[in-house]
Amino acid sequence: MSAVPAAVVPGGAPPPAADAGAAALGPRARLWPSLAAVYRAQLSRARVARIPLLFVATFQSVGIMIMMRGVVDGGTEARAVVAGSTVLVVAFVALNLLAQYFGQLRASGGLDHYATLPVPPAAVVLGAAAAYASFTVPGTVVTAVFGCVLFGLPVAHLWVLAAVVPLAGAALAGLGAAFGLLAPRPELATLLGQLGMSAALLLGVLPADRMPDAVRYARDLLPSTYGVEAFARTFGAHPAWAVVLGDLAVCAGVGAVSLALATWAYRRAAVR
Repeated sequence: MSAVPAAVVPGGAPPPAADAGAAALGPRARLWPSLAAVYRAQLSRARVARIPLLFVATFQSVGIMIMMRGVVDGGTEARAVVAGSTVLVVAFVALNLLAQYFGQLRASGGLDHYATLPVPPAAVVLGAAAAYASFTVPGTVVTAVFGCVLFGLPVAHLWVLAAVVPLAGAALAGLGAAFGLLAPRPELATLLGQLGMSAALLLGVLPADRMPDAVRYARDLLPSTYGVEAFARTFGAHPAWAVVLGDLAVCAGVGAVSLALATWAYRRAAVR
């Protein structure tokens, strides 16, 4: 009996082509569409906690300003108190809550879900940080207006918060996410976040002129310091806008570095 190739049999299936390649993969997800998708998803989850976020963060900063009113009368010290208390609203979420969130996400295995999604690691970190920070905007505005009224400061340049809040928030959010992703246990992540927020409170709210030299050097290492300084300078009669832009540029550079650190920490935690 002779074997006949299938190619010559009428109706037979042709043999597969020898040079047929594997199926082409789809295009990689781009950063900005992925960031928008993660932001919307995280925003819907964080929306449940928006009232506690607004109340606790704002009430804490307003209470600090009322307490400092009995110690500080006005001048540069009042500017430091109001600016530091305003940025503290952002620090409460960016350092404390984000460290807790990513620490619990890592401990519960939630990072495995994000690792299976076709989104860049930077989109996960930035999306979660932006969602939580969005709820701090009303609190920062309320704190700034209340502080200006309490200490008799001008409100003409409060529009600077549109740059101070996202830049300082990005710098602090990167550190908060890194704390949660690098900590071996969620309890340690919570502790690191609370310590970071305490540092932002003490070094950002208290006037720098009353600090020892060693503490001033530590204050210069805190990312939110430059956002506080930029906002405090705008309360003057004739703000030095070049210096304000310089402080914001430093804050933006530190924010880029801290978010890169958080992205690296996410990759490291996701592959374990």
